[in-house]
Amino acid sequence: MSLFKLQSDYEPKGDQPEAIKQLVASLRAGNRDQTLLGVTGSGKTFTMANVIQQCDRPTLIISHNKTLAAQLYSEFKAFFPEAAVEYFVSYYDYYQPEAYVPSSDTFIEKDSSINEEIERLRISTTSSLVSRRDVIVVASVSCIYGLGSPEEFTAMRIPLRRGEAYGRHKLLEGLVDNIYERNDIELKPGRFRVRGDVVDIMPAYLEHGLRVEFFGDEVEALSEFDPLTGEVLRKLDQFDLYPANQYVTSRGKLTPAISAIKAELDERVAFFEKHEQFLEAQRVRMRTNYDLEMLQEMGFCSGIENYSRHLTARKPGDRPFCLIDFFPKDFLLMIDESHATVSQVGGMSNGDRARKTT
Repeated sequence: MSLFKLQSDYEPKGDQPEAIKQLVASLRAGNRDQTLLGVTGSGKTFTMANVIQQCDRPTLIISHNKTLAAQLYSEFKAFFPEAAVEYFVSYYDYYQPEAYVPSSDTFIEKDSSINEEIERLRISTTSSLVSRRDVIVVASVSCIYGLGSPEEFTAMRIPLRRGEAYGRHKLLEGLVDNIYERNDIELKPGRFRVRGDVVDIMPAYLEHGLRVEFFGDEVEALSEFDPLTGEVLRKLDQFDLYPANQYVTSRGKLTPAISAIKAELDERVAFFEKHEQFLEAQRVRMRTNYDLEMLQEMGFCSGIENYSRHLTARKPGDRPFCLIDFFPKDFLLMIDESHATVSQVGGMSNGDRARKTT
């Protein structure tokens, strides 16, 4: 039985049944590349929904802008109400990358404004991908940019089971390691509060809160509640809580990563001083040492993606993890408006590389 249960008031008509049949047969035969052609309004989205249902595989759909991605997300959400249909686009309302202008010796620091709702949807995407197979992700080309390790993201989850031993102190430590922030006044995504033996958590990827009630070192009750009214929506027997950030790193891997960052810092400072670039040496020393202090104390820092190579123990030149690494090997990739999307992927990759090699 298919994991993807397609719900629609309509059946495939016209050329759609034959297109669905040929696409599914070609995919099952192991052919990598297929093309679906059709004029606007011919039902290409419905056709692909039927292909997803029959192939029964996690699917990534890439569109070349946020507006089209949102439209596709809405349509697939209606087709598959029981599946995890996710939306993954850039979460920046405003973004100015860090850059250096050699002609004027000007360093432009990175500045950005993050949309909290889109950040929640992005974390929801990775949480769904590591926990279930009936997942459809509609993404913009931002899915090619770096994320943390899917193995670390999965390993850092906190498994909570009603009736099992899991100490309150252990839970609080785990929340901090997963980059959740304690705030007993305002409960927002990525925060938790403690009231005696009751811990209220606002998962960074959900709209509802999680309440964990302890009796000694035993999880006495788990429930989902409305963060605005406090009303309990349903009782739970189990819940896997995933990190509040995709760059989460376990303490065991953080220590060698910090050592590697320090070694690279010493190397770059020595390089600048050798070439009598003392301002640059001081600038990189101050910035990096501040970030290292934050990593040691909090396990996270602003701009942590700059250190992703060390945090994931990659070699120089290795590509970073991205959203695609969170998918299983047998996933389907669908590219909407491929004449625009494919060239945009190449252009964004080359543009990012050009900025970093200035």
